[in-house]
Amino acid sequence: RQREMIRRAAVIAYDDRCSSCCPPNVQQLMLRRIRHMLSRRRNHDENLASARSNMLQHDLRERDITSPRVLDAMAKVPRELFVGEGSRDRAYGDNALPIGQGQTISQPYMVALMTQLLDVESENHVLEIGTGSGYQAAVLAELAASVITIERHAELSRSAQRALADAGYDNIHFVIGDGSLGWPEKAPYDRIVVTAAAEEVPPPLVQHVADGGILVAPIGPRD
Repeated sequence: RQREMIRRAAVIAYDDRCSSCCPPNVQQLMLRRIRHMLSRRRNHDENLASARSNMLQHDLRERDITSPRVLDAMAKVPRELFVGEGSRDRAYGDNALPIGQGQTISQPYMVALMTQLLDVESENHVLEIGTGSGYQAAVLAELAASVITIERHAELSRSAQRALADAGYDNIHFVIGDGSLGWPEKAPYDRIVVTAAAEEVPPPLVQHVADGGILVAPIGPRD
């Protein structure tokens, strides 16, 4: 709704500016172009909203994602902000997508499953190993009091920071470094999630879990 108000205001402002300096035929041509552009954008937004709804129903609810809080978080996070321009139309498909540096954004189901297993509570302090696109961090930020996310690729970390800032998240702290070492400065953590497969859980992460905390990691061959 807010974006639609901004678009309408832009058209009105443009109309006011050109009314005194442009011939009427030029005004009408430019306004038609602006309205066409806004119409295309509105259709694009509606398509993304429909794709997000389908993802929630078919890829999450109809499988084994049952946590209301996780489903609500997945509904709120705009996944299209965390993929490349060329992949936005496919943002809500149940598949991984490339994000650069040889990395991918995990499929929505895997993000939801890992988050559901983590059982995040609103007062929790969470450590994420592997920022990637920032999408998982956004889902966690919807559920937790604070999130620290570590990424070894500086370019990916900076890209994720921009996307998360654009999405309005302010309870995430970013670290560039080796996630297998954890982040002892803020330990212990109520919840720790490792987003990439590993043959074993790095010992420092085990040491950083608070008493009664939960650590979730995909263990096994990377392929």
